Amino acid sequence: MRALTFWLRPAFALRVVGRFQRLVGFDRSMALASSGFSAVVPLLIVSGVVLARLGSKDTAHRIIDRYHLTGGGAEAVRYVFSPSGDVSAGVGVFGLLFLAVSLLSFSRAVQRLFEQVWELPPLSVRNTLNGLRWIAGLLGYLTVTAWFTAVLGQGRPPLGGAVAQAPLTALFLVWSGRVLSARRVGLRELLPFGLVAAVVEAAYSVGATVYLPRLFNSSAAQYGAMGAVFALVSALFGVMFVLVGSAAVGREVRDELDRLARGERPADDEVRREWDQVIAQARLKWQSAREQLAAHHRPRRPRR
Repeated sequence: MRALTFWLRPAFALRVVGRFQRLVGFDRSMALASSGFSAVVPLLIVSGVVLARLGSKDTAHRIIDRYHLTGGGAEAVRYVFSPSGDVSAGVGVFGLLFLAVSLLSFSRAVQRLFEQVWELPPLSVRNTLNGLRWIAGLLGYLTVTAWFTAVLGQGRPPLGGAVAQAPLTALFLVWSGRVLSARRVGLRELLPFGLVAAVVEAAYSVGATVYLPRLFNSSAAQYGAMGAVFALVSALFGVMFVLVGSAAVGREVRDELDRLARGERPADDEVRREWDQVIAQARLKWQSAREQLAAHHRPRRPRR
């Protein structure tokens, strides 16, 4: 309990919120979701063509099985992601080139996140080689996690798959920060971010299996096939919001651990005073709200 009250104390929470605001967290999450969408959709289409030619389930069927979609949601996903004969014939050099450009753009967007969180000078296109390495690692990570989902993620909610993926997610995120920062951020600095993000992403993936089917169905009922696109963008925004928030938390945790190593730990009575002040303010606001509610429901005297 002492450790919990220490890490959740108001001063530390305010530093995390301040870090998130300096990142312009909501805008950064939406920018990452948009960039990820422009990379994910071509990747899903190309991979669907390849899987269909190999005699395996295409991307649409995998998404339907992953989130147990039915009705309009499943039909919308089939319409958007199932490869037709024309699409299969059209995937060539241009399609692969567009996919490579989209993935590189997404890698630079994630790279800017690490540079802003750890306050590094931007490298932009000068870090393209590391961006290509990260794309290769991303494809490998997605392949392994898809296998975990197929083998262990059949339950509802898929706790087994989420728990099995969490260590791999932490390892991939720490490696991502190391590669995309061009080794300017050490593993020690990235470890809190990787652990926090892996745990929260696992919880989000479990919740997504319950929420996304409803989102796909309701979006498909309102917008037709485009509803699948809107649902996918919403899901990506949730993933990127978790990523940006975890980066802010991980950076502040690392800074706090460095302060503790230097002996700059706040006194227990200081932590207690912070919590006492928060509790007192909460009680005051609760009492004021009760009084306003009572005054609103108090019967008025009739006028003479």
